[in-house]
Amino acid sequence: MHQRIVVKLGTSVLTGGTPHLDRAHMVELVRQCAGLHRQGRDVILCTSGAIAAGRERLGFPDLPATVAAKQMLAAVGQSRLMLVWERLFEIYGLHVAQMLLTRADVMDRHRFLNARDALLTLLEHRIVPIINENDAVATAEIKVGDNDNLSALVALLAEADLLILLTDQPGLFTADPRTDPAAELIPEVETIDERLHALAGSSVTGLGVGGMTTKLQAADIARRAGADVVIAAGHAPDVIARLAAGEAVGTRFPALETPLDSRKRWIFAGPSLRGRLVVDAGAARALRDAGSSLLPAGIHAVEGDFERGDTVLILGPERDEVGRGIARYDRADLERIKGYRSEQIEARLGYAYGPVAIHRNDLILV
Repeated sequence: MHQRIVVKLGTSVLTGGTPHLDRAHMVELVRQCAGLHRQGRDVILCTSGAIAAGRERLGFPDLPATVAAKQMLAAVGQSRLMLVWERLFEIYGLHVAQMLLTRADVMDRHRFLNARDALLTLLEHRIVPIINENDAVATAEIKVGDNDNLSALVALLAEADLLILLTDQPGLFTADPRTDPAAELIPEVETIDERLHALAGSSVTGLGVGGMTTKLQAADIARRAGADVVIAAGHAPDVIARLAAGEAVGTRFPALETPLDSRKRWIFAGPSLRGRLVVDAGAARALRDAGSSLLPAGIHAVEGDFERGDTVLILGPERDEVGRGIARYDRADLERIKGYRSEQIEARLGYAYGPVAIHRNDLILV
């Protein structure tokens, strides 16, 4: 039985495809969450809808499609949206708390731990966290970009075991069901690959930001952290309660067998990739099969501009992704020691930070 559940609600679910918040449906979603809470389970809500709520509150003004206008709508709508959630959960005697996050809150290791501690403390005190991206201040550099991926980061922070992505579609189909009557629902996905991304296409609802592609990205992140992920229709009867009970609804992505530990959760979810290390076939094999650290001798090429402590992508000789990790040396140093044995590092640089370019403990394989 899933004990800690993140429920992501898209704008299309909260509005029913209209310009207004559908409060009748929102209270139905809250009823289901309250039922899980009464069972002793932890529920975290990752909500969209701040911009839609802002438009509604201001009487649907005709505004330019600028970042500043969207930030203004989010600033107006976020408090309005939170007030609605607070009043609805109050019906069931539950306290709620607002958390606004950006990617900057998970890029920095200390901020990641602070956000995690705050979230876990709320759950410990049986308070329902309601989380949204901080659109009023987020810029392109620090935005997560959509609440699908935000919900996956929340699942990482909270160490959740189920992520429910509710949308206006029943799940992932073999083709776009709106244009292909032969499209069939895919009940379970074991592997997320390029073929699956091609199936997802770029479908986007009229009011939301994310489509099926962003949901696949979110599913891939969350399942690596040990959470089952389900994409399902937000208006299906009792959908949250049924999914929490293990019923087969929508498209399910089973968790990978070995979830990431806390540090590797941060490496995978938080920092932006600052560079790339292309390794030879022997190094790629040692990383994948022998659980080795990455040694300078196995590095063929260094790309990008990064500092010691930045997160970099590791590519195999065919430029296939091997993994990602925290560099022990900056780009300039690695350019000078690539291809050399570890005992030659100090002679090449005049100093050494250790024998490895990326330590196994700072590395995740993809």
